[in-house]
Amino acid sequence: MPASPDLAIRLRRAAFNRALAEADLNAIGPLLAPNVILVAGTDSAIISGRKAQLIAWKREFAGPARTIYTRTSETILTSPVEPIALEHGQWHGVTAGTGQLLASGSYTAKWRMIGADWVIEAEIYLTLA
Repeated sequence: MPASPDLAIRLRRAAFNRALAEADLNAIGPLLAPNVILVAGTDSAIISGRKAQLIAWKREFAGPARTIYTRTSETILTSPVEPIALEHGQWHGVTAGTGQLLASGSYTAKWRMIGADWVIEAEIYLTLA
C-alpha cells in the first residue's frame, strides 16, 4: 500500500535532511525536480535548476566551516485536483561540529509527484534569526 502524500513528503524531507547532514549529493539529486527553484532566505538569491542547486550544495559541503541545514515540516497541504502539495515549516542552520545556531526561519516548498516519487519544484526561505 503506498504511503499517503503527507507521509511520503515527510519521508522525502527527512531524506533531504539526512543528505544535507551527511553531505551526500547523490541522495539530494533524486529529491529535486529538474527545473527546481530555490529562493534563499537572507539575500533572496535564486538558484534555478537541479544542476545549479547541486553545484551550490557541493560548494557548501566543501567549505571549512560547513553549515548543516535542517527543515522541519509543520503542515503539508495536498491538492485534490493535481499531484502537487505545499509544505510549510521551520528551518535552521548550525555549524557542523559545534552545532552553534547560525540562522533560522520559515520556509515553504512546493512538491510534485513525478512517476512514483514526490520531488521539490520550488522552495522559498525567510530568515528570521
